[in-house]
Amino acid sequence: MNKLPLETRAQILTLMVEGSSMRAISRITGVSINTVAKLLEDAGEACVAHHDSAVRGLQSKRIQCDEIWSFNYCKKVTLKTAKAAPEGAGDIWTWTAIDADSKLIVSYLVGSRDRECARDFMDDLSDRLENRVQLTTDGFSAYRNAVDMTFGNNVDFAQLIKLYSATPDVGPAKKYSPGICTGTRKVPVYGLPDRAHVSTSYVESHNQKMRQNMRRFTRLTAGHSKKAANHLHMLALYFTFYNFVKRHTSLRMSPAMAAGIETKLWEMSDIVALVDARTPVPGLRGPYKKSS
Repeated sequence: MNKLPLETRAQILTLMVEGSSMRAISRITGVSINTVAKLLEDAGEACVAHHDSAVRGLQSKRIQCDEIWSFNYCKKVTLKTAKAAPEGAGDIWTWTAIDADSKLIVSYLVGSRDRECARDFMDDLSDRLENRVQLTTDGFSAYRNAVDMTFGNNVDFAQLIKLYSATPDVGPAKKYSPGICTGTRKVPVYGLPDRAHVSTSYVESHNQKMRQNMRRFTRLTAGHSKKAANHLHMLALYFTFYNFVKRHTSLRMSPAMAAGIETKLWEMSDIVALVDARTPVPGLRGPYKKSS
């Protein structure tokens, strides 16, 4: 089976994490759209496996969590009237946990915005940490039970609750302009969280990076995901790129290096190497195949 040159595959993956659409990538590189989609699938699966094994045993001190909205095929409000909507169509929420010091994405989960996903998210986060941390989330009520069930007393947990002004009742401002944040309340929940570090600024800043680096997250876009699997694969690729390949401006190294789980700055070719490492080596077929 023919395989694209390493440079071409690295270019395709780079374009993906820089916000280009799959069809634009196909036109730029001269590679068929099906080949681009297959590379995304392979890279996504390789990145999921790598994140699961590499991002563990962390000595984090402060973790911030948040959820970011997107949708697959159509929005939830139009799902009832959508034609031939596939399984998984509708709103999709991505839960992320970031280390406030290293800026490493410690854990992520894709699903609904409900208590079950909150619990699964906290379970995964807890498994990757080695010590007690200060945890900050927004005011979503599902976090309280999830943190209690997962961490128990072994966490300093607080919620940052934002207060907003009312949005206009009519006109374009209602659709395009959210209410203005007029203040915040820091609410200690468990343990003894340091009020000076009760913040979600870093994770919210990263949410903006996600919308800039993945076309699927752009608001009011036609570039949204059409298949849930592609959405998951793109996220897995992006998080590995962000953690291991991208040099953080203020840290002057990758988040993985700052967290102590990597010693060198990766290149996109290293992600291609992850894909190749998972690809079975073709064996002999036909009359040349060895018999066991």
